[in-house]
Amino acid sequence: MKQVAVRNIRLCTKDCLCLYVCPTGATDTENSIIDTTKCTGCKSCADACPNGAISMVPLSYPAQQKKQDDVIAILNAVSYRKMQAETIANQIACQAGNQTVQPLMQAIARSSRLIAEDLIREAGYMLPQSANAQDFLQGLLTNPPDDFPTEIVTELLTRIPCNETKEGIIQ
Repeated sequence: MKQVAVRNIRLCTKDCLCLYVCPTGATDTENSIIDTTKCTGCKSCADACPNGAISMVPLSYPAQQKKQDDVIAILNAVSYRKMQAETIANQIACQAGNQTVQPLMQAIARSSRLIAEDLIREAGYMLPQSANAQDFLQGLLTNPPDDFPTEIVTELLTRIPCNETKEGIIQ
């Protein structure tokens, strides 16, 4: 399976060792996004990065594993509770006058959000190649909010094609 390099901008400290080891120059970009059209998947940049900011990802993703309806319902219920916990923690953080309580509540809110996002993904949503994520993105294009980056969503839909049908059968 062919893989290409991608950079996590948050982890990148601009040590730029990737620039010196990339045989094709795919890592040498103005916007820090690795040029996947030049990337050969040799993994030299990922191995050289001292911060682990570069990962290898497949060019095509497998179809999402189908979950049973009762499992999806449980995952959605738990993710809803985590979203409620995030809201409560954010409210406490905003009202806290204490310098100890505020950062603690912000950390709890952030961890609740991360868990909720993982649960939603496990429930079958937000994997870019899945039919439900593709439907969601198409819906955003149909009636976009103000200042919505429609060109980015269109590019996502073009670059990551759906690999399942509405019935969940792999295409």
